[in-house]
Amino acid sequence: MFCRESSSSLLPLNIAKSLSPLFPKPPALINPISPGRRDKLPRPNLRGRCKVTASRFNIEKIGDIMKKSVKKIKVKGFITAKESLLDAVALPRLHDHLSDLGGRSLLVELISTEMDPLTGMEKDPVKDYAQRIWSEVPHEKYECVFEVPEDFGTVGAIRVQNRYHKEIFLKEMELELPNGSVTFTCDSWVAPKSVDPAMRIFFSNKSYLPSQTPEPLKQVRKEELETLQGKNREQVGEFTMHERVYDYDMYNDLGNPETDPRPVIGGPSHPYPRRCKTGREPCDSDPSSEQRYGLNFYVPRDEEFSSAKGTSFTAKAILAALPSVIPQIESILSDPHLPFPHFKAIENLFEEGIDLPKDAGLLPLLPRLVRAGVEASDDILQFEAPVLINNDRFSWLRDDEFARQTLAGLNPYSIQLVQEWPLKSKLDPAIYGDPTSLITWEIVEREVKGNMSVDEALKNKRLFVLDYHDLLLPYVNKVRELDNTTLYASRTLFFLSDDSTLRPVAIELTCPPNVNKPQWKEVFTPGYDATSCWLWSLAKTHVIAHDAGYHQLISHWLRTHCCMEPYIIAANRQLSAMHPIYRLLHPHFRYTMEINARARQSLINAGGIIETCFWPGKYSIELSSDVYDKLWRFDMEGLPADLIRRGMAEEDETAKHGLRLTIPDYPFANDGLILWDAIKEWVTDYVKYYYPDAGLIMSDEELQGWWSEVRNVGHGDKKDEPWWPVLETQDDLINVVTTIAWVASGHHAAVNFGQYGYGGYFPNRPTTTRIRMPVEEPTDEELKEFYETPEKVMLNTYPSQKQATLVMVTLDLLSTHSPDEEYIGEYPEASWANEPIIYAAYERLKGRLQYLEGAIDERNVTLSLKNRAGAGVVKYELLKPTSKHGVTGMGVPYSISI
Repeated sequence: MFCRESSSSLLPLNIAKSLSPLFPKPPALINPISPGRRDKLPRPNLRGRCKVTASRFNIEKIGDIMKKSVKKIKVKGFITAKESLLDAVALPRLHDHLSDLGGRSLLVELISTEMDPLTGMEKDPVKDYAQRIWSEVPHEKYECVFEVPEDFGTVGAIRVQNRYHKEIFLKEMELELPNGSVTFTCDSWVAPKSVDPAMRIFFSNKSYLPSQTPEPLKQVRKEELETLQGKNREQVGEFTMHERVYDYDMYNDLGNPETDPRPVIGGPSHPYPRRCKTGREPCDSDPSSEQRYGLNFYVPRDEEFSSAKGTSFTAKAILAALPSVIPQIESILSDPHLPFPHFKAIENLFEEGIDLPKDAGLLPLLPRLVRAGVEASDDILQFEAPVLINNDRFSWLRDDEFARQTLAGLNPYSIQLVQEWPLKSKLDPAIYGDPTSLITWEIVEREVKGNMSVDEALKNKRLFVLDYHDLLLPYVNKVRELDNTTLYASRTLFFLSDDSTLRPVAIELTCPPNVNKPQWKEVFTPGYDATSCWLWSLAKTHVIAHDAGYHQLISHWLRTHCCMEPYIIAANRQLSAMHPIYRLLHPHFRYTMEINARARQSLINAGGIIETCFWPGKYSIELSSDVYDKLWRFDMEGLPADLIRRGMAEEDETAKHGLRLTIPDYPFANDGLILWDAIKEWVTDYVKYYYPDAGLIMSDEELQGWWSEVRNVGHGDKKDEPWWPVLETQDDLINVVTTIAWVASGHHAAVNFGQYGYGGYFPNRPTTTRIRMPVEEPTDEELKEFYETPEKVMLNTYPSQKQATLVMVTLDLLSTHSPDEEYIGEYPEASWANEPIIYAAYERLKGRLQYLEGAIDERNVTLSLKNRAGAGVVKYELLKPTSKHGVTGMGVPYSISI
């Protein structure tokens, strides 16, 4: 029996009677409304049940009575968690056992995706305390039993409050519902209530665009973003370790204004991407610079490496070791200028090692490199021979290997096609001298045996160059004022043979004029007598050092680590964790901010490893700022665009991948394009599923806010550049996301994981040169030394023993895959697996990556591909998607995690 309020609204009579005491005129609720009284009574606005204008108190009473009449079901929830390995043995754990006994550990609330049809408001959350039911340090499992109303609807989010005295890492929560389970992937540290009383919000694995978000989740979606933006932060000053605030700052914490100042990097004088803000106090002597103190620089808590992974050898341990390792090595090799006395001493680093005092404590920090001494004897720092000299001990001396590494080595991003002749500088000749290169066509003809004219060589795309002339020339004079280093600007010309190999034909080294002398420059060619051979080898040493510095500061640090950070900060500030694009990009963002913070501590800081061991010295980050200002463009960071920009490919719809390579056997490009296409096809499937039409992209305020913040804030020093993509169509979004995913995965892997393989034997890739060429205004003694002991001149040109050892340790650490490495396509994200269409697209990605593995293996045994196969040639495996842990020279992680 029902009361009819309207043709579409029915209220159970027994409930209507129970509500009657709440209203002054019960008959108006249980009898049909007469026409004569309609204008005196509130107009019904009903959706399935009676809804009457009344006080909020009465509406809540209605809700309470209705809830009592709704049947409830028991729903179990299981939480998988881990505690910090340090907290597992700490005193607060005793208090937490008491919390377990009292049933007060984790408070969990379930949030429905449905509105209450009676009140028109969000349904009240359902709460329970989680009980720990299993524990084996550091792993834990908890159980909740919720009394859930039958009409509660789908659970779209949970809130969690940590009642323990320690933080806890929530892996996931799974709810067992009558119509199937719902999983909430958390992967997040939750601070104790005593530190952060706010309840943490986690969304289910179902992704929603902002416009499609269920009404009850819209507010919590907004609240979570406001927390990450710092809007709900009550305290001021430095961010603490438990916080999750994402904000921007300049690189103003690399030096100490009082003892070792560095310019602020970022802003009009030195344009640069922004880094994560820490909130530290400004320096007293220079308020534009930030104080450096403490062992750890702030990053949002979930950006830190997870010690909950339970592995002893993680990327965090690797970089954390460096500040401890450096002083120990410096104490052993106290003379910073001491060269290696002979090449045998270099080989001894691999065969005998360096004695370390047992109390140095390096064995646990460098388990791969330090051998424990027997009983009372010293420990030994002994390097493993890198693959380059394992395969061919003398390959590094040969010109063909020098050229091959421009295509298949550690820095395949610099070689470019010569498109104009003669080579000419674009710098101001009034400051830097004659801009025309001394590399004439007569020199080239002599080296290529007069096979073709210069016009034919240009037309047939036979000339290539490593051009560090205009970039380095403004730095030459000031770098030469630094201790224990020298610098030239350089150009290196290569000729392409019919078998797709390059042959170096000339090197030009240049010094600009200064107050004491005019411009100096000279061309060196492969020699046919002892003197010219040694000069050629020394000139190559300078060029390779230039390439090593450019690789580390530009191809590696700037273009991957540094430029990625603003994408990450903006994504966390503007894209909800339930946003499909956030979930697509998130695996490509993991741990990069932590790595970058560690780099500011010990790698790129004043007096850090880069400044100590690489030729730019204290001008290192300033140099990378110049490159960012003059050369970096987002629209050129994708692989196809980069290849076209350097003249290494041209568009051709009939060719594989839509590109025709200028050098057919270009291992980095050949493997990279397969990986690029695999990523792009995956992103295309994903984007078109969530955005079936362009209107959804234009109207997505979170997506547009993210990209606007990337351009205007994170990369704000270049915000007015006309080349920035806009997000208006599916193709726009696909290209932006594919580029970011490629930079984080393929680009970074190509320039990182071969560092020890190619740089571990440092004569192959010296990071600095310390003395001038023996023909640049030599003294009589210098000439005599060169003619009598040219090997000694070479060894004095190389990095010192201290520099070389520090670099070798660093490269070994940075080339290492940890056991918990997350490789692209290895495992799907939980939200991808949640959607059958997305999971099917992911499986296609996985298949393409498996094809790439097979293609690389096949190419590496095809002897006609001389840049990757042959006697003693190092196989090109840097873009092989997976790897075992350790130094392997292969493996493409999702993200820049080391």
